[in-house]
Amino acid sequence: MPFAHLLPRPAARRRTRAAGCVAALLCLVLSACGPAPLPPGDRIADASEEQNRATHRFNVALDRGIVDPAAEFYGAAVPRPVRRGIGNFASNLNQPGYVLNNLLQARIDDAARNTLRFAINSTIGLAGLLDPATALGLPAEETDFGETMHIYGLGEGDYHVLPVFGPSTTRDSVGLVVDLVMNPLRHVAEPPQSTYLLGTRALAGFGNRYTYDDTIDDVLYNSADSYAQLRSLYLQNRRFELGGGAASTRPLSGAGDAAGQDPYVDPYLDPYGQ
Repeated sequence: MPFAHLLPRPAARRRTRAAGCVAALLCLVLSACGPAPLPPGDRIADASEEQNRATHRFNVALDRGIVDPAAEFYGAAVPRPVRRGIGNFASNLNQPGYVLNNLLQARIDDAARNTLRFAINSTIGLAGLLDPATALGLPAEETDFGETMHIYGLGEGDYHVLPVFGPSTTRDSVGLVVDLVMNPLRHVAEPPQSTYLLGTRALAGFGNRYTYDDTIDDVLYNSADSYAQLRSLYLQNRRFELGGGAASTRPLSGAGDAAGQDPYVDPYLDPYGQ
């Protein structure tokens, strides 16, 4: 049958089910709790600040020596429509993970919209290179396992800076690992397809770095203390995403807030989160 090589093999299916069962069990354990409280502003415990600053310096050096030059070359060499198509394709790869987290969060409406969006962009949108779903009123309902844990009452923990990935918290660092393991596409694609997908994600990252070049440079290289500046931007942005802005935490129904505002409109730019 067509595209049969994209179907998960039995072992891959078992790994996918196992990851999903672990995530579901964690949510059941936490289900008696309400959403975790969100501290105001950018206050957080930074018990490992010395180590975090060392990792931040490594990330800045990596950006200066490799990421920024590669992004500049990529942006200059590749036409904007092609970069946009690659970015759309990479974004479409995240949709199955969004759906799984939507279901764990009991946001059935969001899960349905993300599923429909993935189906439209994967077919009419030529495997995600185009984004007709957004034009049809189906923007991505982005989420992650860090948000899933927040909804079930697990607090942020301490502030962390991860190599390459940048700012995070204890909760979001765990969520990142779970998302990487749980995304079904990770178990569907095998070499060489998995290598191509990883390369596409890297190119999309270079495209984002090129697009937001001035803002990122301003934070990393023109701030009196780029570590503190980036920590503040990240925390304020993340807490707004989780409902700590003008709107309260999103309800489990996924219907959004009563005022009809988009709870995922970010008032702050997180350079590493682009």
